[in-house]
Formats: sequence, C-alpha cells, structure tokens
Amino acid sequence: MKAVLESLLVPEGATWTYFHRRLNECIPFNWHYHREFELTLTVNSIGQRYVGDTIEPYGDGDLVLLGSNVPHTWMSQRKLNESQPHLAHVFWIRAEWLDALLETVVELRPIRPMLQKASRGIVYSPGTAIAVRTLIEGLENLDAASRVIKLLEIFRLLADDKRFKLLCAPHKGSENISPSDRTRIDRALDYIHRNYQSEISMDDLAKLAALSVSGLHRLFKRHTRQTVGEYIAQLRIGKACSLLISTDRPISCIASEAGYTNVSHFNRQFLAIKHVTPREFRRSYVDHDALAPLAASNNPFGTTTKESRTSSASSLAKSLDSNVVAA
Repeated sequence: MKAVLESLLVPEGATWTYFHRRLNECIPFNWHYHREFELTLTVNSIGQRYVGDTIEPYGDGDLVLLGSNVPHTWMSQRKLNESQPHLAHVFWIRAEWLDALLETVVELRPIRPMLQKASRGIVYSPGTAIAVRTLIEGLENLDAASRVIKLLEIFRLLADDKRFKLLCAPHKGSENISPSDRTRIDRALDYIHRNYQSEISMDDLAKLAALSVSGLHRLFKRHTRQTVGEYIAQLRIGKACSLLISTDRPISCIASEAGYTNVSHFNRQFLAIKHVTPREFRRSYVDHDALAPLAASNNPFGTTTKESRTSSASSLAKSLDSNVVAA
C-alpha cells in the first residue's frame, strides 16, 4: 500500500479541476496524497474510506473535504444499483489559490476555519451532501466563470454545515519521509493489508521492511500516528463492521473472519474503537434501515459486502470512464 505523491492534478494555467469518475468494476485501493485540497462526493457506491489514521465505512452520498498532503483512498465493496457505475465527483483545488482568494475577498473569510480543519479530513452531513450533489449536476457543461461561481457556492454550503465530523489527527506531512523509509513503510503496509485477517509476526514484518522491530515501530508510528497493533485493530474492526451490517452471521463467526481467535478480545477492541458493542452496532443499522430507504442511502457509514480490492493502475485505467474540467 503506497502513499504515493500525486502531482499535476490541476493543469498548468488552471486553479482547480473537476473530475467526474465513472468506474464500472470498483473504486480501487490507491493510497496517495497531494498538495491540492480535495472535495469528493461518492455516489452509488458502498465500501471503506481510508483517511490518515482512520478507516470507516462509507455509503451513497459520502461527501469529504481533505486538506493538503492528507493520505487517503476509497475502496468500494459493492454498488447500490448494480446496473450503474460507481460515481465519484472529485474537485482538486490549489491551496495557494484559496489562500489568495480569501485574502482578497473579505466576504469569503468565514470559509478559512473550515479549510484549516480540512487538514484532519471532514465528512459532511447527509443534508449538506444532498445540497452539494444538486449543485454539481450539470457542472461540466458550464463555462469557466460559471463553474467558479458554483464552486464558491459549494464552499459556502460546506462552511455552513454544523454537523460535520473530523476524521483524523492533523497530518505532519508525508513529504518529510525519505524515499528509503517510504519504501519500507509501503512494504509493511501492503503486507498488513493483505494479511490482517491472519496472525502477523512483527519479526516477519520487520524483515520485510529491512528494519529492526524497534525501528519498524518508530517508523510506523511516525508515518501513521498509530502503533502496528492499533493499525491492525482498525482494519479488523472495519472488516467486522462491514460483516455486521451486511450479513446476519453470528458475532463469533464475524470475529473469526475479521482475524480474532478470542471473541472476548474482539468485543473489547470493538467497544474501545466504536464505543458500542458489536450487537449494539448491528442493531443500530437494523433500526436505521427500517426507517426509510432515503435515510439508509445517505448514511455516511453505508453497508458493505464482498471485498473487491485492486491497486493496479491498469485496473483503474480499464474501469475508468471520466470527464475532466479544469478552471
């Protein structure tokens, strides 16, 4: 799992880009970061969202704002409507343009606190996501000036949302990690993501990263702001949440499939991370789904099913049909 630095997301001579992704197979796992701010609205897709040190389920209408250099990825597990593609409306905005805009246009300065919070990642309320989704429709058919006006209107809506949630601790900057250390942490993270449902040996993980066990612990903590054990627990509990929501399997079976050999240990870790028991977590979704299909579709912690993961650029290229608009 490589946190790859992406560049040239915004074409030369432009201040921001709108990217309309249509993916028929899946949204692939692609752990990366970039200097631009990113606003992403995900539609007709259910899966897991990885932002900094957090891993959470996402659902239809997931709306997230990320600041500069926050590592992130989405990984789909299924579509709400299988006959339609996964959709991702993505905005990449130059940070220097936003700074200059807020300095020049005094009326826009109330947006600044939100942009500062974006260093931790922000997920917005379902109501805001619906309003933004309405504004985005037809955006690619507008002229450049009209698109800028629409973007500013979107930012105003975001800044007015009082029900947003911060996703992670501030990120200190992936660019401060040397290329050699990045290769080591990438190897370790990739191995963990492929094997987290099994027992992972710290000795084997350290050898894979060409480090001592203590050296790996230090590098891992510096990069992820979590210990190896905490990171694995997040992955396992994320998997368990998916199974609790999307299946009626016994909790003991779900614990085993998520990588736990001891149900009591699973229950303790689940409570520590989610602040509810597995049974309470499942019940909250059963009760929620009984209310209304609309509420279910707007839940930021949508249901997940069979995992489909790929990180190859070729898979992305084959499944991607996109429109790009630069402004």
